[in-house]
Amino acid sequence: MDTEGCARLRAELLEAPTTQAPVYIQGTEGTIHETVRKTTSMHPSDETFNRVHQELLTQTAALSQHFNLNLIDCEPPQFLRYEKGDFFVRHQDGNPRQDDHDHLRVRRISIVVFLNDYAAEPHPNCYSGGVLNFYDQTQEFGLQGETGLLVAFPSDTFHEVFPVTSGERFTIITWFR
Repeated sequence: MDTEGCARLRAELLEAPTTQAPVYIQGTEGTIHETVRKTTSMHPSDETFNRVHQELLTQTAALSQHFNLNLIDCEPPQFLRYEKGDFFVRHQDGNPRQDDHDHLRVRRISIVVFLNDYAAEPHPNCYSGGVLNFYDQTQEFGLQGETGLLVAFPSDTFHEVFPVTSGERFTIITWFR
């Protein structure tokens, strides 16, 4: 998605209805756990939702080839806004060994599309903090987003979103299976 398209989508999302973003934790009831994930889900028009979903689906073949997997589709996208103080603790998006939530068992590739830029200092239409941090057995890596950047990674990768310190961080997320 280009810079202008991201700006138009952010403008629409700011006017869209919102809900608290869910999180699924094995062995717990409910899906709102603000000590684990604090962010807002935004719900654009059906037309925008379907257009974005179709654009994401066009990535299936390239992702299948890159990750050497037979991916068939992706979950409906989520549109997220992280405001000052919002975060998501270290977690995995998918795990074939978990038992409580079927959709988490079949996720293979996670996608994050950034709709605005990271800035070290407060700047209009940018966010500070909110780094997407990845972990593996030997190292960790922080990613500062930029408008239109699509990030794909195996869904069993441990990662987190550090608290946003200024501005608002807008992303689209989905999972290929």
